[in-house]
Amino acid sequence: MEETGQQEKLFDWDNFVQSSQRIFNVSRKPDIKEYQAMAKVTGLGVIVIGIIGYIVKLILDGVLRLV
Repeated sequence: MEETGQQEKLFDWDNFVQSSQRIFNVSRKPDIKEYQAMAKVTGLGVIVIGIIGYIVKLILDGVLRLV
């Protein structure tokens, strides 16, 4: 590896700050309908993952009892 006399940057902070400012300028606070829709989808996802986990537990309990 060549040494140029300068330390190599591990992270480009200037680029990060510019990107963050762009995101903040474009983003906005969701209205109540958008918030309710996100809450419903998130809640449904939690329920689905819980059901899948319960089904897997039932299957594994049944398999382990046979062994």
